[in-house]
Amino acid sequence: MTKKQFSILDIKRYLKEKGFIISKKIKNKKAIDLESLSKTFLSSLIIISIFFITPLAINLSKEKMNFSKDYENTSKNNLKKLLDNDLDTKSLLEDILSFDEQPKDSVRLSASTIEELFKSTNYSLEDVRKNKLVKPISLTLLPTEITKIEDVKKRKDLFIQIILPLIIAENNNIKLDRNKLFTILNKNKNSMAEQNWLNSKFKQYGVVSKDLPTLKVRMDEIPTSMIIAQAAKETGWGTSRFAQEGNALFGQWTWSGEGIKPANADKDTTHKIMKFNVLQASVRAYQRNLNTHSSYRNFRSARAEFRDNGEKPDSTTLVEHLDSYAETGKEYVKTLQQIIRQNNLEDFDDARLLPSSIELKSLI
Repeated sequence: MTKKQFSILDIKRYLKEKGFIISKKIKNKKAIDLESLSKTFLSSLIIISIFFITPLAINLSKEKMNFSKDYENTSKNNLKKLLDNDLDTKSLLEDILSFDEQPKDSVRLSASTIEELFKSTNYSLEDVRKNKLVKPISLTLLPTEITKIEDVKKRKDLFIQIILPLIIAENNNIKLDRNKLFTILNKNKNSMAEQNWLNSKFKQYGVVSKDLPTLKVRMDEIPTSMIIAQAAKETGWGTSRFAQEGNALFGQWTWSGEGIKPANADKDTTHKIMKFNVLQASVRAYQRNLNTHSSYRNFRSARAEFRDNGEKPDSTTLVEHLDSYAETGKEYVKTLQQIIRQNNLEDFDDARLLPSSIELKSLI
């Protein structure tokens, strides 16, 4: 007996008659496996990418934060803007702002007149380098003609001659205060006047805690060569518009009060360059800034180490701690060191100002 052969069509017809629904198979097993493999590969790729990219993004974010932290507060900013909120800024800047209260009757002498004045008083840098004595000639304004002096050495010398007596005079003020401070500290009992003086200096140097060791570190001189180098760098040896129009020797910024708007500043910036009635006010503001602001804590600490070791503070070493003074950071430091060395500015670090009073004779 032969078996009947059923075709696929016969089977489908039979199942259909019995009520079964036959549907077409969409994909074979091989296609399904391939699709599953593709999805698995894609998911794995996404997960691996996330783990790879995330650390890079975190590091980039940290670098951006560190860069901002390093350069967001440059010392060119206004003292009032930079100082901690808990400091008594009125006391801190009172002696500097007092210059603004003086009558603006300063006479701007010409470069030739100033050169003649220096010549008639035998005031030359060559003599200062040799004898270490500076004539107490205090000029209030830079000459306009200094911008037209083509002889670079002549222009530099004139600039140094003008600001050198002012720098030493301000260092002398600090030295006198420092001497008085140590005299008070060496006493077992202080008078009411001495206590009041001490309290005023705590305020002037922003020592809120009235901590004596902090005051001793802050109340100290700044090497003359370092000040000259920074003034030269910030003003182009006295030729900048800020120096000419506002006696601004160190380019400090201000967001309030009188100032000079930088020509190349962005439209959305509101800062100006601080201007002063006289050059001496600019020097004092600069010294107060370096001696009080937290950005220069390492500078003051390094200076104190020189003192503790009985050594004279070295300007080329100390400027290494001024990398936050400008946005160029370490490049700014290298420029200052180059200015100091090329112009032998350290010759002026031990220069003294001829006394104009009995009190100042003790410093000679």
